[in-house]
Amino acid sequence: MVNSATPDHLTSKKQLLTPNNMSEQPPAKNNQLVLSALGEDKPGIIDELSRSVMDCGCTIIDSRMAILGGDFALLMQVGGNWNNVAKLEGQIKSLEERLGLAITSRRTTEKESRKDLLPYGVDVVALDQPGIVHNLARFFSQRKINIQEMVTSSYAAAHSGTPMFSVHLTVDIPAKTQISTLREEFMDFCDQLNLDAIIEPVKT
Repeated sequence: MVNSATPDHLTSKKQLLTPNNMSEQPPAKNNQLVLSALGEDKPGIIDELSRSVMDCGCTIIDSRMAILGGDFALLMQVGGNWNNVAKLEGQIKSLEERLGLAITSRRTTEKESRKDLLPYGVDVVALDQPGIVHNLARFFSQRKINIQEMVTSSYAAAHSGTPMFSVHLTVDIPAKTQISTLREEFMDFCDQLNLDAIIEPVKT
């Protein structure tokens, strides 16, 4: 069933690194690099990683981090001139050894803004059961709708202790899509799977 309001207990474990703590406005970001890091969680990891980025003359453009189980996971997009980005790439090996992380990197470019795509947020809560993520992904994939972001969380219901599962998606819907039809199809899909969900435009 589709609700008109987001449930209060739809809380993501994902921690966003906002401009107030780990993101800066880069003076030069013509060269960009995406870093992924995974390893045992311990204090000081973000301090060390962000300092290395700064010391190399690069800036953090965007980042996502989370503690999954007992492990630390991070995705970070950094920018700078060619020499500074290359210098950071050259420090990855020492960072891995010093922090006990598995770090991979990939050169990337700034995402091109597309006016023919409309960002929508999808929030889903249901009894924990296999296949929820797959079914949601298939629903949007079959309609050529790209998932830009996904956050999932397992938790126990406050009063009953029942295992619950929540999903937050950000999807890009082609502007030519008939939103009313899509919403109706999504409602039927959720009813069939006993999912409590909403789909609404992303406020910008």
